[in-house]
Amino acid sequence: MDLCECLRRLIIKRRKGKRILEPFPGPPDHWLFGHVKEFRQDGKDLDKILRWGEQYPLAFPLWFGPSVSFLNIHHPLYVKTILSSTEPKDDVAYAFLVPWIGEGLLVSTEQKWFRHRRLLTPGFHFDVLKPYVTLISDSTKIMLDKWEVHAKSEESFELFQHASLMTLDSIMKCAFSCNSNCQTESGTNPYIQAVYELCHLVNLRFRFFPYHINAIFHLSPHGYRFRKASNIAHRHTEDVIRKRKEVLKTEREQGIVKNKRYLDFLDILLSARDENQHGLSDEDIRAEVDTFMFEGHDTTASGISWIMYSLACNPKHQQKCREEILQVLEGKDTMEWEDLNKIPYTTMCIKESLRFYPPVPGMSRKLTKPMTFFDGRTVPAGCLVAVSVYGIHMNATVWENPHVFDPLRFLPENTAKRLPHAFVPFSAGPRNCIGQNFAMNELKIAVALTLKRYHLIKDINHTPKMIPQIVLRALNGIFIKIKPVKTSPKNI
Repeated sequence: MDLCECLRRLIIKRRKGKRILEPFPGPPDHWLFGHVKEFRQDGKDLDKILRWGEQYPLAFPLWFGPSVSFLNIHHPLYVKTILSSTEPKDDVAYAFLVPWIGEGLLVSTEQKWFRHRRLLTPGFHFDVLKPYVTLISDSTKIMLDKWEVHAKSEESFELFQHASLMTLDSIMKCAFSCNSNCQTESGTNPYIQAVYELCHLVNLRFRFFPYHINAIFHLSPHGYRFRKASNIAHRHTEDVIRKRKEVLKTEREQGIVKNKRYLDFLDILLSARDENQHGLSDEDIRAEVDTFMFEGHDTTASGISWIMYSLACNPKHQQKCREEILQVLEGKDTMEWEDLNKIPYTTMCIKESLRFYPPVPGMSRKLTKPMTFFDGRTVPAGCLVAVSVYGIHMNATVWENPHVFDPLRFLPENTAKRLPHAFVPFSAGPRNCIGQNFAMNELKIAVALTLKRYHLIKDINHTPKMIPQIVLRALNGIFIKIKPVKTSPKNI
């Protein structure tokens, strides 16, 4: 295909997109770059989304390059229409993840998604999650022990790297029955570095539209870096699967039969069978392991880091949480399953931080059929719809004083009065996050054990700049200071 033909097709596609999105006014876009140059990855991109949201209520178009457009929605009533459906993830941004995480639950579609979701759901039953509490507590305590040096020095330190190692340690123990020792190893963890690199490169590829063409990206230096990082991630997951298969083979040979409630996520993947007694292929198993390894550690690390930063910025709320936690733990140095529902104020603070700093600030779908929103405006099949989770959570028409940290928003009586899709940190509907209970449990355990041991103090010389790179990160890191909690005799 010659250059003229490519340009002709781009022009036709752009005109069609403009016509489809005509009912939705939005910010002016450049004919070639769209809105790409508006997003400078300087820590202010999400603020721009909020400003445009105030200008264009409910929804507005965003263009990435000359022909790729998304209807960006930021109101619960619009979000309900999308998330109540089983519409697949979009085939632009999410397609860039496939060489890394395969076609697991995050990106799979239609019958494959339905089948995998049904087979994997037992892996998140509370009987399976229950023993994880002790394992997550152990991983958290390793992290907190490492923090002693920062408590003594009273110098600020970066949270995300510590949280990433802790959540990777937890996911390896819980989901894959593997003691990785990643928190105590010296040097940088190669898997975590690979995930960070991959998130950055997927985001870069989406923003630079020539990279949407596979051949161009493949031949570029960024494509080489992506393949190198993918290989590191794949070797990591392949090693986990291989070791677990060897253990299960040995157990079968020895006649060891495990209670179903003690199976981990990988055990369930390896033994899952549908109504025809067909299991998952090796390729499908690796895709689900890659997906859960990434989502189960990186998004949770983001959540933990921003929650602790939020509490450092709000010492009064932090102290209320601490008092509640000390009362519940009664001198224990670990969390138990029964404790998770005994810390309502802490849980409200966690939710309020997830509202302020959603670990996944946006998601997108591709419509397979026309869809009409509550105000009568319609989009056709094939349209790409982006859900701005951050935009919804900070929408002033939905949340009173959205920039004020107020955990009482999540009192049951206040939640009941709010639109159901106003708070969607784990998405919602049939394609919601299958691991959200696991993630919430880990957030509660990490916060509770941290506040029992340390006061979190804001570093007034360092304000993190939010940057969305699949998960919510900080361009300049998330820094806090800590000091030990003086425990009274009754709490020892």
